[in-house]
Amino acid sequence: MTRLIVAAGGGGDAVAAAMLDAALYGDEDQAVILTYAWDRLLIDPVPGPRGADDFTGLEPLTPTVRKVPAEARPIAPAGSTLPRLAAELSHTFALIDPRHGAEGVTRQVEELITHLKPTSIDLLDVGGDVLARGDEPTLKSPLADSLTLAAYGQVNAPIRLLVAGPGLDGELSHEDLRGLLGPLIHTFTAKDTGPISAVLEWHPSEATGMLAAAARGVRGTCEVRDAGLPIPLTDESPTVHEVDLDEALSRNELARAIMSTATLDEVEALSREICGFSEIDYERNKALWLKDQRPTKLDANSVLAQLDQFETGARGRGVTHTTFRHLTEALNLNGSQRDDLRQLLINSRPERYAAPLWHIPAAT
Repeated sequence: MTRLIVAAGGGGDAVAAAMLDAALYGDEDQAVILTYAWDRLLIDPVPGPRGADDFTGLEPLTPTVRKVPAEARPIAPAGSTLPRLAAELSHTFALIDPRHGAEGVTRQVEELITHLKPTSIDLLDVGGDVLARGDEPTLKSPLADSLTLAAYGQVNAPIRLLVAGPGLDGELSHEDLRGLLGPLIHTFTAKDTGPISAVLEWHPSEATGMLAAAARGVRGTCEVRDAGLPIPLTDESPTVHEVDLDEALSRNELARAIMSTATLDEVEALSREICGFSEIDYERNKALWLKDQRPTKLDANSVLAQLDQFETGARGRGVTHTTFRHLTEALNLNGSQRDDLRQLLINSRPERYAAPLWHIPAAT
């Protein structure tokens, strides 16, 4: 028996897919997880998603789909979390290569379904921005989800679209999504996070990190991303809902527009036209800025003083938690220093670690 779970947006969606697999199906037969290699600039200094040619050591599954084993390596200067995920989780990770647009992704999916003959196909999005129209002012990263949705909308197979952690990506709020969500499929618990606990100690995904924290009972307001978006952590945060795939496609204007694209450049052009931007352009601009940043050695006293100042301001904004990714940006540190910052803070103030988030207690 083989199951296929597709991580609609790549990145943390792949980690959430592993948690979903264990929660819904048990861990006897591990699913194949199809995902993008798109880890953003914190891990990968090269803007945009990686293709098969950006790796060494990939293994063929079908003529156009490659498996990412633990031994695979991104070709410098590119970076990717996928080989480490393959090393630490027992799932098979397969690569979505978006360079040939929706037509290419559709072909990859059809080949993989023919090859695997899966007993089930789940398309998973953490946060729910796959349901965006495209004109929402809070929308920041619609491209990967829309491209995946466009491809799966053309596949003749029974596909279940699932949204986990509605609102956790900070692009559509839970209130925006409430009327769009279908039946409740599952509510994650602390037990469900067990299979990915070790991964959460190093993986930078904010949405999946908040999903796991909410499953462990964390509630409050979490500040994320470079812009400091406030995300409510509520009893709805650890839930998984089914959504009608055809309804999602009829709502998502970008997904419909890119269904016949044959290149990633075409997808980007349509994103600029429909959404007013391409998130890869944002990464290109930010990469140029980061190129001039030189990491310095962390000074514990200075960092803790900056942290105190940040937390004072955060309390005033009603923030109770944040991510180490956001802290890295808020303290004006280089992305490569995230792990060092994390270890420094956990060692200095272990009682503040609400894994995998950082707790900001009320002032005493």
